[in-house]
Amino acid sequence: MTDDAVLGCAALLAGLPGMGPGRLRALVHTWGPVEAWARATSGRADRLSPVLEAPDPPLAFDGWSMPQDPSPVVRSWAAAGLGADPHATLAAHRAAGVLVLLEDDERYPEPLRTDLAPPAVLFAQGSLAQLEAPRAAIVGTRRCTGVGAGMARELGRELALAGVAVVSGLALGIDGAAHRGVLDGLGRAADTAAGPAAVVGSGLDVVYPSRHRELWGAVRDHGLLLSEAPLGTRPAPWRFPARNRLIAALADVVVVVESHITGGSLLTVGEAERRDVPVLAVPGSVRSPAAAGTNHLLADGCHPVRDVTDVLVALGLTPAARRRPAEHRPTPDPAGTAVLDAFDWEPATLEHLAVRTKLPLGDLVLAVERLVADGWVRVDGGWYERVAAA
Repeated sequence: MTDDAVLGCAALLAGLPGMGPGRLRALVHTWGPVEAWARATSGRADRLSPVLEAPDPPLAFDGWSMPQDPSPVVRSWAAAGLGADPHATLAAHRAAGVLVLLEDDERYPEPLRTDLAPPAVLFAQGSLAQLEAPRAAIVGTRRCTGVGAGMARELGRELALAGVAVVSGLALGIDGAAHRGVLDGLGRAADTAAGPAAVVGSGLDVVYPSRHRELWGAVRDHGLLLSEAPLGTRPAPWRFPARNRLIAALADVVVVVESHITGGSLLTVGEAERRDVPVLAVPGSVRSPAAAGTNHLLADGCHPVRDVTDVLVALGLTPAARRRPAEHRPTPDPAGTAVLDAFDWEPATLEHLAVRTKLPLGDLVLAVERLVADGWVRVDGGWYERVAAA
């Protein structure tokens, strides 16, 4: 078992200002956590070229290295270390149920141990056993459509029921929908379904986004949370691309459900390609900005995902016969069915639906309101969107 002082110093190093994965790895591998902490807090951490030259984070796109004049960074480390206690820091993590893992720990996830850029220090909360199952990352845009969110949730549920662990980032949009789907699967088959695994860009006690507090807790309780940041670390923009490399590293396949033409999910794709991890994409409407990135991936040769079977085949698993999940929404009446058919899986206004259905406006409004109340349709800023098939 690693000495407590080593683990405490490692956790403190990971929390120093401006300490990304490249610099941290250089420090830990050069001196070990205890000596690295002593050097960082005494202003001597810049005395060896590997620390100066370490890219931060070590990603496919241009990273950051130590500035030409490293003294402000080194001074900030020394200032941050004043009064810090490695033993108290480790005790706080243990009290919160958070493991501090170094690469030589037998519990350190094997997919990360053999990665191109493994975290020198990893923080884990929940069950690491989730990573022993086949793993599919489901990623996509925060600004997803109702159709995209529904697809992500369906894939999450069906993959969990097939024993596949779903890895994602607990972000808004596609990530959250995928993990809600996994929890749906656990609700149906708790003894056999695989749990969720999430990699986050903050300390494991700092819920981001805050509206995912309940989902965050459910993933922790039924699966696994991972981070490169110690407790108390606030999210920062650079942490999310760094997190995305770990999502790709943990995945046996990456599934992109919806993506704009630029965005974080495409950074995950780039990291997957660096690691020869297969990338699959869900086709979307050519008129939808939320599908522009995924359609571009398909044009470039990515395999399409029509349903969970395509993902299972990519994982080398034999799809089992699956029953369609029970539908708990009330069955639409004839007017509601006509309105659903008029959407054709595209957002529409009431004016569009009136033209397509020929229904009187009063009858149309009542039908749409019932569909929204029953969960068949969602509304966003005057636009209506079908979210399920009747």
